[in-house]
Amino acid sequence: MPGFEILGQEERREILEVLDKGVLFRYEFGPQRGEQWKVRQFEEALAAYTGAGHALAVSSGTAALKVAMAGLGLGPGDEVICPGFTFVATWESVLEMGAEPVFAEVDETLGLDPTRLEEKITDRTRAIALVHMNGGQADVEAVARLAKKHNLLLLEDTAQSMGGRIKGRHLGTWGDCAILSFDAVKTLTCGEGGAIITSDPERARTISEYHDHGHDHKPVGRGNEGRRFIGANYRMNELQGALGLAQLRKLDQMLEAQRGHKARLRAALARVPGVSFRRLLDEAGDTATFITWFHDSAEAADRFNAGLSEAGCGAIPWYHNTWHYYRRWEHLHQGKTCRRSGWPFVRPDGRRLEYSPDALPASDALMARVLSWQIMVKMSEERLAQLEAAIAQAAKKL
Repeated sequence: MPGFEILGQEERREILEVLDKGVLFRYEFGPQRGEQWKVRQFEEALAAYTGAGHALAVSSGTAALKVAMAGLGLGPGDEVICPGFTFVATWESVLEMGAEPVFAEVDETLGLDPTRLEEKITDRTRAIALVHMNGGQADVEAVARLAKKHNLLLLEDTAQSMGGRIKGRHLGTWGDCAILSFDAVKTLTCGEGGAIITSDPERARTISEYHDHGHDHKPVGRGNEGRRFIGANYRMNELQGALGLAQLRKLDQMLEAQRGHKARLRAALARVPGVSFRRLLDEAGDTATFITWFHDSAEAADRFNAGLSEAGCGAIPWYHNTWHYYRRWEHLHQGKTCRRSGWPFVRPDGRRLEYSPDALPASDALMARVLSWQIMVKMSEERLAQLEAAIAQAAKKL
C-alpha cells in the first residue's frame, strides 16, 4: 500500500527543483521561483486524474476534512451522520467544526449501510460523511440517492481509497466534495498531505480561501487581498507538492501491483471453509490496498487469526482496533477533552453529547468476524509464499 516503497529518482528530481529555487511557500515569489508552482501543478493533475473539476491540496487528510466541512458550511446545530468504521479523524473533524457526529451501522462493504441510514436522519441532520474504507468502495450510489431525497450534503472520505473507481468513475465524485489523504502510509504519499476535490466552482473558491486565512488569492500582492470570511492555515508546501506530482504519475502502476498480490492471496483464502470476502461494488475499481475477509463466526475469526499469528502473519482484527472502530473509541464514549469547559461534549446550552459503546449492534456482529491484511506494493515471492503457508496452517484450527 504505501508509496514510500517506491520513492526514487522521480521524487528526488521534483524535490531538488524546489530546493534549487529556494521557495517552499506555495504562493507568491514568482520571479524567485522561476514561475515553478509544484502544489498548483499537483492540484491540476489531481483534478484531471479524478475527473473532478477542482482540487485543493492541503497539509493533511485531517486538514482536508476540516476545510471540506467548513466549505460545506457545517457548524453548531448541525448533525453529520458518520459510519462506525472509519479513522477517528472523520468524526473528530465534525466535533471540531462544532457540529455533532451521529454514528450509523456499516454493511459488508465496510461502509455505511444504506438500508439502516434513514433511521438516523433527524430535522437537524445536515450532511452524511460516507467513508470508502480499506481501499474498497462504500455503496455511494445508494447513499447519494438517499442524500438527495432528504436534501442532505454528501461528503466522501476517500482517504484510504485514492485511485478507486466504480464503473470507471473515480471515488469522491458522487458527493458535494470529497477528501483524499497522502500521509506516510498511503498508496500515494507526500509524507503528510491531503486534498479536497469538488465539481462546484463556488465551493472550490470557498475552500481555497478558508485554507489560507481567508485570502482571496487575487494577483494583487499578498497582504493586499480582500477577505470574505475568516479562515485558518492548512496550506500544503512545495516539497509536499513535488512529492505528490511524482507519486501520482506512479499511482496506476502501484494499484496494478497491489491487485496482483491481492488476487493471489484471495485465491488461497477462498479455499478456507467459512471464509467470504467484503463486498465490492466494482472488482475492477478496487485499489487492493487491503484484502479483507469474513469468517462465519467471531470465534472462527479469532481461531483463524491465532493460527496466522503463530506463523508470524497475524491479520488486523478490526473489531478490536482502537483507531478505526466505534466500540473501541473510549475517549468518545467517556467524553474526554482537554478543554476546561468540556467542549465539544458539553454544549453551550448545557446539553451533553452521549455516545454508548453498545450503539451499533449490527456493526458489532459484523466487525467481530472481519480480518484484513495490508497489501504492499512490493511483496516478495518469499512473503507471499509465507502468507499462503500461514493460511493453510491456520485453516487447520477451524
